[in-house]
Amino acid sequence: MAKRSKSSPDKRWSGKVTRESNALDLEEGVFTWSDPKRIARSLKRSADSSTRRKAPPFRSAMSMLVFYMNRAGRNLNEDQLRILEQAKEELRGLYGKRRHP
Repeated sequence: MAKRSKSSPDKRWSGKVTRESNALDLEEGVFTWSDPKRIARSLKRSADSSTRRKAPPFRSAMSMLVFYMNRAGRNLNEDQLRILEQAKEELRGLYGKRRHP
């Protein structure tokens, strides 16, 4: 069985999706910010203003956030993972989709 070679980050399809999403126009570095409210507001703004998305705005914004978290995986440090989890909660709040306890 042949070994799979690791490709550089800029050649991976997941990086391309994050950079060149056809559904949302993301602000530069949105997933690296340290303010979960700012991340959520930016994703909401992008999803609400997009004319190319196929799903409702909340679903598009949440999908992009979760996609990034899943693709970054082990490369995300604990602090950034916590911030992105908080951004998910903020995004739910912005769309009135709070989870019930």
